Amino acid sequence: MALIKLGQDPESPDGKSPTIYLDDEKGTFLVQGWKVVDEAGRSHLDLPDHEDVIEIPKRMVQFFPEVKSGDSADS
Repeated sequence: MALIKLGQDPESPDGKSPTIYLDDEKGTFLVQGWKVVDEAGRSHLDLPDHEDVIEIPKRMVQFFPEVKSGDSADS
């Protein structure tokens, strides 16, 4: 796995999270963020046992290459 750090939340109190990475071998993103522990919120998700969900602020979307370049995520 060759991870490339794409961006870190400039407003993070500790400067560590959230962070967005690209695995350039797999062509996938890894997103480090805050665990969603609100059970009421989680109950609205169709979440299989082998998956989890994290939360990032809207401002972090800027670090995804498709958003930076204006390309569609489907391309």
